[in-house]
Amino acid sequence: MVKAVDMTGKVCVITGASRGIGMETALGLARLGATVVAIARDPTRGAAAVTAIKARSGSEAVHLMLADLSSQEAIRQLARELAEHYEQIHVLVNNAGAINMKRTVTVDGIETTWAVNHLAYFLLTNLLLPTLEASAPARIVNVSSDAHKGGTLNFDDLQGERRYSGWAAYSQSKLANVLFTYELARRLQRGVTANALHPGTVTTGFGKNNPGWFRWGITLAGLFMIKPAQGAETSIYLASSPEVEGVSGKYFEKCKETRSSPASYDEVAARRLWEISAEMTGHVNT
Repeated sequence: MVKAVDMTGKVCVITGASRGIGMETALGLARLGATVVAIARDPTRGAAAVTAIKARSGSEAVHLMLADLSSQEAIRQLARELAEHYEQIHVLVNNAGAINMKRTVTVDGIETTWAVNHLAYFLLTNLLLPTLEASAPARIVNVSSDAHKGGTLNFDDLQGERRYSGWAAYSQSKLANVLFTYELARRLQRGVTANALHPGTVTTGFGKNNPGWFRWGITLAGLFMIKPAQGAETSIYLASSPEVEGVSGKYFEKCKETRSSPASYDEVAARRLWEISAEMTGHVNT
């Protein structure tokens, strides 16, 4: 259980907030008094989540914004809308993610897992950085996974065009989350921190968009997983706890700093990933 801290006056943006870890993170921060901006793709599910968060938290300061984070134009539009509505943003939790056993591409022609799990983090964060810096002290929280420990960055085939494996694509994207976090922390101005985390193996609707054996396996594995509220604890901790004020460029699990994979500390790879991500998003002035 994360210790209670007063987040009144803090604006927290959480992606993937319509269910699972994202919804529980939004709920936890609302209970601490924060103004919560819940980002969701589906309007019906998003509205239902906000209604539930308000009822469970007793807070009316919970707001819904819609964006399909597989679309770079949608991410840019979201950033514009956030800038219009909020002069300050104190916390950004990049939580939305996907796993796809079959290779698909987005409206931008980018492999979907890479687009949603990594490029969306990269682009939205960079677009919101001026507001975060102006709101300092501010925090960026990137939800990764211990799946990153089995991941490798295949710079010659980042989008799985030559050979595609759903699990390899997912693990690669989660490694990218950690590399991005560490490189971001090295580039940030004082007053803004960036950390990554493993939420644990959580039973959510995650992965059930896939048919057949994978969907069945996810459902069965859910019997042995932790609940979303437990999975959200580290995200809430990194977003709110005084214990991590000023801490940046670290990896956390169960609200404690821990080591990520050896590959995640490769600064050359991190810089190369940053440059490629900037090119793929058209956000070259980063």
